[in-house]
Amino acid sequence: MKRNILMLLAFYIISSTAFGQTLKIGELNSYKVFPAFLEPYRKGMELAVEEINAAGGKVELVIRDDGGTPGDAVRVAEELIVRERVNLLMGTFASNVGLAVSNLAAQRKVLFLASEPLTDKIVWENGNRYTFRLRPSTYMQVAMLVPEAAKLKKKRWAIVYPNYEYGQSATASFKRLLSQAQPGVEFVAEQAPALGKIDAGAVVQALADAKPDAIFSSLFAADLQKFVREGNTRGLFRNTPVFNLLAGEPEYLDTLKDETPDGWWVTGYPWNEINTPEHRKFREAYQKRWNDYPRQGSVVGYTAVHAAAAAARKARSTDAEKLIQALKGLEMQTPFGPVLWRPIDHQSTMGAYVGQLAKKDGKGVMVNWRYADGSKFQPSDEEIRKLRKE
Repeated sequence: MKRNILMLLAFYIISSTAFGQTLKIGELNSYKVFPAFLEPYRKGMELAVEEINAAGGKVELVIRDDGGTPGDAVRVAEELIVRERVNLLMGTFASNVGLAVSNLAAQRKVLFLASEPLTDKIVWENGNRYTFRLRPSTYMQVAMLVPEAAKLKKKRWAIVYPNYEYGQSATASFKRLLSQAQPGVEFVAEQAPALGKIDAGAVVQALADAKPDAIFSSLFAADLQKFVREGNTRGLFRNTPVFNLLAGEPEYLDTLKDETPDGWWVTGYPWNEINTPEHRKFREAYQKRWNDYPRQGSVVGYTAVHAAAAAARKARSTDAEKLIQALKGLEMQTPFGPVLWRPIDHQSTMGAYVGQLAKKDGKGVMVNWRYADGSKFQPSDEEIRKLRKE
């Protein structure tokens, strides 16, 4: 117990920016487009700022809405750099938006801490010196689910995903990794509705007509809710296993409620059952501050701010080049446990919780869950170097 308390104290001390300079973070995100995730995310950020500044640090957040489009995000990022003179950029939600801001950061030589976008490209094919990413990527989260999928030995798979960078990236990773784990697998149907515009009835019917043995989905938010409702109504999931990225996150279970399908394999966040010292401390602080329970976004926002502050503290500077050098290889504590910012691709080793969906008291919950350490779900260094063209 004493060791755990010392570790937590060290976490908050290291995360402060008590070397005297103010760290000005330019945070841009799609607050109006994805409020279910980003309202808790903002609360997590604000809690982190309060903790750091109370411990003697100096962190300032300048928050802007990026409109949810690459063009608007680039304009907002330019404003943050030029007019607000921020020390680094942080945030973005959609993968295509994150890629656009990452490209701008490289051009302007400004650190970009991509907290949420999940596309593999942001740290691999399109990776650059100035971009770091916090959350586990589509490849990593798919790799966490594939062993469970392969155990079922289902041959005919159908796939449904939102037709933009995140969904395309998740689908490519699933096809590749499942084919490696289970040679001879077939992909018999593929539905790719535009983000936020799913015709759930038509999609469910198309999948049912293909008669798959199992389904992989990367739908989320309103698209997921509509898909689940229509699939439940038409009996698509009755005898068909489903694997879905992100569906175990409270942001989405909160809306599914008693429609939550039983047995789906998912990545998510069983916030009320994680009782490690670092998570209990975070959960109690969050609930005390906001009179609400944390969501996945809460953890992401909170950790992203602490990561930026820890880099500034290590660098003893707010200069972009010094922040980059400090963030490479940085080890830090988070509500999910320790993580490392990998020097090779600037990806953090934050993991995700993997489990199955069930209903309890009319609400969706995760059961049979375990934490998947992100450091164990990465390609080889040689493969990453090839992807980054190094």
